[in-house]
Amino acid sequence: MDANLRLVIGNKNYSSWSLRPWLLLKHFAIEFVEQSVNLASADAQLQMQTLSPSGQVPVLWVDDIPVWDSLAICEWINECYLNGNAWPERARLKALGRSMTAEIHAGFQLTRRLLPMNCRARITLPDMPAALANEIIRIEQLWQEALDASGGPWLLGSFSIADCMYAPVVLRLQTYELEVDEHLLPYCQQMRQHEAIKSWLADAYQEVDVIESVEQLYSER
Repeated sequence: MDANLRLVIGNKNYSSWSLRPWLLLKHFAIEFVEQSVNLASADAQLQMQTLSPSGQVPVLWVDDIPVWDSLAICEWINECYLNGNAWPERARLKALGRSMTAEIHAGFQLTRRLLPMNCRARITLPDMPAALANEIIRIEQLWQEALDASGGPWLLGSFSIADCMYAPVVLRLQTYELEVDEHLLPYCQQMRQHEAIKSWLADAYQEVDVIESVEQLYSER
């Protein structure tokens, strides 16, 4: 498809939703223009009124047509640029991948609230609520099921939308110094060593803007 792509994202230190389609585009070497909105700025919402129909990031502009929501963007990229190859051909793996992607897209609310993405930070949690621990266990179960079914090295064998959707979780585990099952360590290490992830983190470390609500979540405890 011949079109100009512009991906509007938030701060790389904080915006887990922005990372997902950005990673897909980078992994498959699809050319696009990156436009950042500082979500910590006073006029962020005003900027977003003209950049995103939903008022949120990310949004992909395809010439003058917007595609918003991280999963919708990934699916659009897969359909229009990747001939469906961002999902595996095997029906069982595709079903598993779509299901676990939908689960992370809509669920794990405690993980989002209590473990917000903060790439620059290293935080030891003062406690681990049982419900949050259960969400982390569920994520580990999904990863292990996918790796067992596919044989790895990525969740569904080859790199897929599922990996993009769970990439922020891998970064959160590092931020909050949470251990994972030893069988999942190679997957997490592989994700952190992905060239696009290293590039994203390098940019995040250089950012100076601060979202106070995230930074203060554990600083006052």
